[in-house]
Amino acid sequence: MTGGEADDWTLLANCRGMADALFPDGKEQRRARRICADCPVQARCLAEALDNRIEWGVWGGMTERERRKLLRDRPDVTNWREVLEAEIRTPAGSRTD
Repeated sequence: MTGGEADDWTLLANCRGMADALFPDGKEQRRARRICADCPVQARCLAEALDNRIEWGVWGGMTERERRKLLRDRPDVTNWREVLEAEIRTPAGSRTD
């Protein structure tokens, strides 16, 4: 992904211009997660954080702790964007595997 491509999706994010609001402590994380709830680029944001092992803040609706757990549970994943986009295309209820 090029630097320009990374910047393009951030312009569509619900949180654009709210950087400080996405790095809260404790129970304030719930408020930050609500910003992500209906974000059109939620999966891209989460993939960015997971692929780059970003340790701080709420990204794609997940806290640092949730992302660490996901990374521990799925050490085989090398490209989270592909995984998350595949899950969007194939909702869990419609899988046949």
